[in-house]
Amino acid sequence: MVEDQTDPILARREQQRRQLLDISADANVTFREVAEAYIRVREPEWRNRKHVQQWGNTLRRYAYPFIGESRVRDIDTAMIVRILQPIWMKKAETARRVRGRIKAILDAETVMGHRTGSNPARYVDHLQLVLPRVKKRSQVKHHPALPWEELPVFIRELEKRPRRAARVLHLLILTATRTNEVRFALPEEFDLENRIWSIPGDRMKSGRPLRVPLCERAVEIVRSAPPKAKYGYLFPGYKEGRPLSNMAMLTLLKRMSRHGITVHGFRSTFRDWVAECTECPDSLAEEALVHITISQTVAAYRRRDQLERRRLMMEDWGRYCDREHGKNVSMASAVPKAFAA
Repeated sequence: MVEDQTDPILARREQQRRQLLDISADANVTFREVAEAYIRVREPEWRNRKHVQQWGNTLRRYAYPFIGESRVRDIDTAMIVRILQPIWMKKAETARRVRGRIKAILDAETVMGHRTGSNPARYVDHLQLVLPRVKKRSQVKHHPALPWEELPVFIRELEKRPRRAARVLHLLILTATRTNEVRFALPEEFDLENRIWSIPGDRMKSGRPLRVPLCERAVEIVRSAPPKAKYGYLFPGYKEGRPLSNMAMLTLLKRMSRHGITVHGFRSTFRDWVAECTECPDSLAEEALVHITISQTVAAYRRRDQLERRRLMMEDWGRYCDREHGKNVSMASAVPKAFAA
């Protein structure tokens, strides 16, 4: 497209517009047709394939049996209540998602001119008058994490494990990255001379690329991996053309009799260690974890990724992970000099 002097972004928008126009001329369009069109148009924006599947599955199971063949202009509150009432109390979270998805589709159809009037799937001052209030959503269940005090012992045990999953998990811990970020790592993403791992945005949950500073042990792990690499992945799986399975590290934890923790929980281990054992600012730890917590105004002025400051923090994290069990290390040793002042 670039060679043909075509802007790929504009081309994608035009394709989405045409998909909408394919059904816009039909005044008798059904809910199933507009729902499927809505999902097709927005699918490129949804980076997680499971998200696309969940939209289709919930609508097919709960909405289509009641309104799938109904003209979208005829859908009213009574129809929405028939969909939601059986699951409103028994499957509160599912019901909330179904209602939200139907509302989004009907809102879009109002814009397209297929509907007039208010949206029958709205909750505030509408469905809340006929559907009972459900209990507040349960508190978010955090991923069980290993206490940072136990990490050096865990790392010593991990080092004794010969399998590939152990090396992947070790790298994940040292870089505080997510499972898929390390599973799909490619050899060409690593600049070992400058000790930087550049993860592209399309593999990041945030959608923006990340430069990860590598401590000495992380460099050793990466350097030892390429001779075994195949299918293009730094850590190939046992199925042809695939990276290491997303269950490999969890299975490893079970084999190590670590049943009470998760792989993702090591990010919390890192975050707790930073908060309790260093004087690094919270913003630096959040930058390392790629958590977006700053306001848009602050983001507009802070355009750098604080790579060198994070490097000091991650090097110290690597030293802590590598320390010998039982060796006394003063709290000050966990404070990078750059932050001790």
